[in-house]
This record gives sequence, C-alpha cells and structure tokens, in this order.
Amino acid sequence: MKYWLMKSEPDVYSITDLKKNSTTWWEGVRNYQARNFMTKDMSPGDLVLFYHSNAEPSGVAGIAKVSKSAEPDQTQFDKKSEYFEAKASVDKPRWYCVQIEYVGTFKKTVSLADLKQQKDLKDLPVLQKGSRLSVQPVTKTHFEIIKTLGGL
Repeated sequence: MKYWLMKSEPDVYSITDLKKNSTTWWEGVRNYQARNFMTKDMSPGDLVLFYHSNAEPSGVAGIAKVSKSAEPDQTQFDKKSEYFEAKASVDKPRWYCVQIEYVGTFKKTVSLADLKQQKDLKDLPVLQKGSRLSVQPVTKTHFEIIKTLGGL
C-alpha cells in the first residue's frame, strides 16, 4: 500500500462533495509528473490525504482511498471542458485519472500552519518550497501523523 496527498480547491470539489458522491474520478490533472503518479504508482487500496488548497484554512480535510486504477480522463475529449486537450484522441489519450472513494472527514482540518509546526513532517512534500503538485506521495509515517492530528 502507498500513501498520497491530493489537492483540490474546496469550491471546486471538497471532501464534503466526495462524502455526498461516495466516489469521484480525479479529473483535470494536467501535470505529467502527477499523471505518472496516477498511472504508474497508484493502486486500488492506496490511502489519500484529501487536501483543501486555496481555502481558509488550507489543509488536510480528510481521507479517501484509491478505488479504481487510472483510466483516460474523459474531460480531455470534451471540447466544452476547460480540460480539453486538442492533441489527445481516444486511441492516444494524453491524460489519465484514478477514482477515489470517501473514507472519512477529519474532526477539524489539519491546517498548513498545523503541518508546519510538526517537526516530524518537515520532509512532507506539500511543505517544500515550490511544491505545487496536485498529487504527491507521502510516507506511511507522515500519513499516520496527519491522520492522528485530524482525529481519525
């Protein structure tokens, strides 16, 4: 099993939305490194820290798990989508996404400030300067510390 942090702006898609829907495809990722994490490294059963970015406060809001392996992101084929990719075709998709399912919501968001205060999290990718990936690997230790801070 592997552990991940996935970012979403809560006004676009929040942990509350995931709870309501039960599952979602993690569409719209347009970064090759993040795509490669989803296609090459993520597997069903992997656990995910669901991070609200550009929020008050920004931070980890809950936990999800990967429920289906990567498949072509259908938004790349939709000319009306902001994620349309003219160079992609059904035969040669460029972008992929995994499906995640809701596991739980933290009692309180573990804010970015909270994360920065934990010396055992100093190597957490989301805390590194310039780290903007929407899909990031985390260690089991980091995952467990954040899960405990969130009250799950």
